[in-house]
Amino acid sequence: MVNLKPKEILTEKEIQCGLSLGIKEGLATETMTVLTSGAFLIALSLLLGASNLQIGLIASLPAFSNVSQLLTIWLVKRYNNRRALSVIFSILARLPILVIGFIALLFPNRISIEFIILFLFFNFFFASMAGLSWNAWMKDLIPEQILGTYFSRRSSYTQTLNASLSLVVALAIDYIKKHYPNLELDSYGSMFIVGGIIGIVGVFLLSRIPEPKAYLGDENIFKLFALPLKDNNFLRLLIFNSFWVFSLSIATPFFTVFLMKHLNYSISYIITLTIISQLCSIATIRSWGIFADRYSNKTILSICAPIYIICIGAWSFVGIYTNFSSNFALLVIIYALMGAATAGINLSLTNIGLKLAPRREAIAYLSVKNVITAIFSSIGPLVGGYLADYFTNRHLNIRIEWTSPNLDKVFRILSLNQWNFLFIIGAFLALISLEFLFRVKEVGEVEKNLVVKIMRSSIRNNLKDYFVVGNLLNWHSHMMAVIKRKKPEVITKDIPKEPDFSSG
Repeated sequence: MVNLKPKEILTEKEIQCGLSLGIKEGLATETMTVLTSGAFLIALSLLLGASNLQIGLIASLPAFSNVSQLLTIWLVKRYNNRRALSVIFSILARLPILVIGFIALLFPNRISIEFIILFLFFNFFFASMAGLSWNAWMKDLIPEQILGTYFSRRSSYTQTLNASLSLVVALAIDYIKKHYPNLELDSYGSMFIVGGIIGIVGVFLLSRIPEPKAYLGDENIFKLFALPLKDNNFLRLLIFNSFWVFSLSIATPFFTVFLMKHLNYSISYIITLTIISQLCSIATIRSWGIFADRYSNKTILSICAPIYIICIGAWSFVGIYTNFSSNFALLVIIYALMGAATAGINLSLTNIGLKLAPRREAIAYLSVKNVITAIFSSIGPLVGGYLADYFTNRHLNIRIEWTSPNLDKVFRILSLNQWNFLFIIGAFLALISLEFLFRVKEVGEVEKNLVVKIMRSSIRNNLKDYFVVGNLLNWHSHMMAVIKRKKPEVITKDIPKEPDFSSG
């Protein structure tokens, strides 16, 4: 029986052992996630006849379930054992996955999209409770000076696993769908069973990670919940984060649906694009982590977020070409940039929340952040599903026609349908949300333009032909300057010596 009680003091050996186990647990959890979520979950939902609104509901469940973290705060205050809570709720979160798998495999006539949604709710509900305990636990376990580096290394390992496993499973699903279509539902059921079992193995690894004892105040739980809302700087972070996730969640849950239903892409092509995105994340996340530790998380956000917004807007041009190669080439570029930007955004949002949360009230700060952003993140997919239905029979086409005695040609500039409207709306709202980011203050913050210049120098020294990236990094500053009718600020100070990344 594993002892789940926290310790007053952890030795250096125990900390290093915990960090190593944390990476192994992350790999097990990532395996479960690959087999039971993402494109495979959407494909299963579409196979069962899910509507756009139901797809939006499924996409909103992970965020909506974060309201359960209010209960987690009380439990942490009551028992002061984050490891035990994380282990117990992780087990409860994995059991619904096994139930879905066994029902789909053994009783295929009884499985329905409503059944899937019900058990996914319990899965996400308990996973959310486990996640909050885990975040506060890791904040105390991992030394702050290596926080960004550790999580970037952990993410690179899990994303590598995600990419390789996703491609193998996607090819297998497409083969079965083509040659044995009657076994497609059985395949998804088997994936959920295997994923659930590996998830349980991950819980065992989680239970062996040591926990330093937390020292909590005696504040009333409602007063504890109000503390982050009285912290003006943390409140500004909440406003940005809420607006940001709402904007993105209108569009991003429907990327896979768009590719499957509008472009008729097989799951192998979709997973290939996802892998391209993940490979770009893997290639950049360690650099983002080093830059975040050296400068600030806000600086990384102000660089990566505008790139991601460009990618969302670029989805409006997907499908305007009549041949497969042109559309796929555009998608490759979009997914590559999205992957690189997402790596920096996710890492920075996680770290800045941890960094701005006081150690003693970390559990309250993190839960408030998760709950409030969850509300907006869960509303977004529902709004997106409604808008997808609203724009079903509405189209906007912009094209140029050339007529001459020898040539009649039509050039398609822009073609918006029910999905593309979502992408335009999401990108526009995300652009507005960046104005709230600039109001957040972070210790050690370095001006974005200075870091961009350092990154440009690094890029030029390694790959000369990548100089275009440097121009992309500044697009938001120039655009906002045009909107405000003033010239963008020019930085004239000297550029410091380029940092050495060889040890990272």
